[in-house]
Amino acid sequence: MRLSFILMCFLATGLPLSAQNILEGGEENRRGDLRVMFYNVENCFDCFDDSLTIDNEFLPDGVRHWNWNKYQKKVNRISKVIMAAGGWEFPDIIGLCEIENRFVLDGIFKYGHLNKIRYNIIHKESPDRRGIDVALVYQPEVFQPIDSSFIQLVYEGEIVSTTREILYVKAKLHSSDTIHVFVNHWPSRWGGQLESEHKRILAAKILKRKVDSIYLHSPKANILIMGDFNDYPENQTIKKILNAQSISSEFKDQQLYNLASEFVKNGSIGSHKYHGKWGMLDQFIVSGCLLNKSAFLYCKKDGMSLFAPDFLLEKDETYFGVKPYRTFVGYRYHGGFSDHLPVILDFWRK
Repeated sequence: MRLSFILMCFLATGLPLSAQNILEGGEENRRGDLRVMFYNVENCFDCFDDSLTIDNEFLPDGVRHWNWNKYQKKVNRISKVIMAAGGWEFPDIIGLCEIENRFVLDGIFKYGHLNKIRYNIIHKESPDRRGIDVALVYQPEVFQPIDSSFIQLVYEGEIVSTTREILYVKAKLHSSDTIHVFVNHWPSRWGGQLESEHKRILAAKILKRKVDSIYLHSPKANILIMGDFNDYPENQTIKKILNAQSISSEFKDQQLYNLASEFVKNGSIGSHKYHGKWGMLDQFIVSGCLLNKSAFLYCKKDGMSLFAPDFLLEKDETYFGVKPYRTFVGYRYHGGFSDHLPVILDFWRK
């Protein structure tokens, strides 16, 4: 399936394809000096029982009949996406979500096709009931962590957290600049968007407090927030509570800007498709300082891209056009990559 076929599919559904924000793969000339990638890898579980989590469906005798061969195919496919998304080099910094544990991460980065890149990993087992975590993976010659922590979300009426945390990392870049990075996987919309919204409101408030505390000590902080927010750029959790605004002509140092809002504005495809409708659940949000082209390291206001090569898409037989080639359709094994497309953000050095 070539780009022209994808273009026809999107025209058929009335969705314009923005070449400026879509990477088909192999577009080396578009790569910045530093490339960040975020990817929801859709239930990347091993096939072993963890007595502390509810992972029974991902066992050989579970309802998904998950086994070693399917697990190996899954981690190999994730490796393929990462290699392809790097352009002429591998991504420098990678945020991941829906990873079960360190075993799975090692299977991708330590023992798989990416083992020669020598990525370092920041991860811990989260209190999520299903056992899915977030992680940050990086090339140590580019990104040197100074501090990291996992910020818990404790819902009203609960004593301890029962969901995945927000990962925070403060690091030095090879430019000697300091950057503050957050990796998010906010609570899902399971049970309904409005019924579950209070959980994402909590996540937004906690993240906002942490961002404000950084600004208090460093008014010109470089802040990069990435993740699957399970909300869209225009939802109140992101636009009002986190106060991540659409791109404007002027940038304020202590203002957050949502680079994914450009996709909504332009009507481009999204990172996820639900009931035939594309949406941007996966987003990059940056502080105004990172949009300042006079800084040593900066990103462009249209610097966020959706990584959508042919092999990550398949024909949408129900709603027309194309959709992500996912691993599962319901509980039925489909053999694809993920129900989300990766997002990429390029930074440039002066």
